[in-house]
Amino acid sequence: MELRQLRSFIQIIESGSLTKAARQLYIAQPALSQQIAKLESEVGRPLLLRSAKGVVPTEHGRALYNHARLMLRQHEQALSIVRQETPHIQGMVSLGLAPTTLSALGLPLVRWVRERYPHVVLNVVEGMSGHLAQMMRLRQLDLAILFNRNALPDHEPTPLLREELFVLASATSPLIPKGRKHLTLAEAAALPMILPTGSHGLRRLISSVFEQRNLTMNIIAEIDSLSLLMDCVYEGMGVTIKPMAAVLSQRQLSRSWRAYSISDAQLVRGNYIYSLASEVFSPSASIIAEEIRSVTADLVEQDKWQGVQLLEVPSLEA
Repeated sequence: MELRQLRSFIQIIESGSLTKAARQLYIAQPALSQQIAKLESEVGRPLLLRSAKGVVPTEHGRALYNHARLMLRQHEQALSIVRQETPHIQGMVSLGLAPTTLSALGLPLVRWVRERYPHVVLNVVEGMSGHLAQMMRLRQLDLAILFNRNALPDHEPTPLLREELFVLASATSPLIPKGRKHLTLAEAAALPMILPTGSHGLRRLISSVFEQRNLTMNIIAEIDSLSLLMDCVYEGMGVTIKPMAAVLSQRQLSRSWRAYSISDAQLVRGNYIYSLASEVFSPSASIIAEEIRSVTADLVEQDKWQGVQLLEVPSLEA
C-alpha cells in the first residue's frame, strides 16, 4: 500500500467521483481506476460503491479513508519536523479529561510530556464529559477522552480502554461485611449510595443497569464534585460506584479503600480519544494523542491503573 494510492483514494472519496478525482490529481481516469483496483486487491475488500451518481465508500472504505487521512497527516508532520533547523515538537496542546480520568492519567501524562517534549505546553482542562464534548465541537480543545463512542458523530474516535466499575467504600466502612469481594446488584442497591447527578454520563449508565433489573437504588446524596463525593464515602456516609481511577489521585492514594465487583452484571465504561479534524490538527497534538496510549499502557502494565482493559485500534481487516 503506497502513499500515492492512499492520496488518490482520499481524493476519490472527497470528490465523490472518479472523473472529478482524476481531474484534481491530473491523471487519466483509467490509471486512477487501476490504482483503486490494486488497492482493493491488496485489502481484500471492496472499498467503493459505484453508481451513475458517482462513488461512495463502503464500510471498509470509510475505515480506510479515516486511517489514510491519519497516516498522511503523520507522514507530513514527520517531514515537517525533520526539515526544521532544530527538529523538535513544540506548541500548545489542549486536552480535556473527566475527573476520574484525570485522577489516573493526569499527573503521569504531564510528567511524561515534560520529560520527552519540553517544548510542548500541555493545557489540561477538567470537566464533565458532556461539557468536554461541547468544547470539542467548538474547537476549544485539541483532544479529549470521552466515554461514548458516538459522543461526536462527525468524529472518528480512537479506542483507548475499557474500565470496570466497582462499588467503592472506605476500608473501615461497616456497611459491607469484611471478607466480601463481590456484591450482587440487589445487594448494591440496598446500600446507601452516593452518586453524581442525573446529568452525569456515569450516573445514567449505572441507573440503566439497575433499572433493567427493576432495582431501585438507595440514593442518599448526589454530588458532581469527585473530591467531595469521595470524601463523603471515605467518612462512611455511604458507598459509590466508580472506576478504580476514582481512588488514584494523590489525595485518595493516601487513604485505604475497598473495591467490590458486581458478580451478576457487567458494569463497564469505554474510554475513547477524540481529536480535531485533520486539517486543523497540529503535529504536537498528534504526538500527545499517541503518548496518551503509551502512558496508559505503562500504567496498566505496572498495575497502577487497575480494573482496566486496553482496547486495540481496529484494523481494516477487523
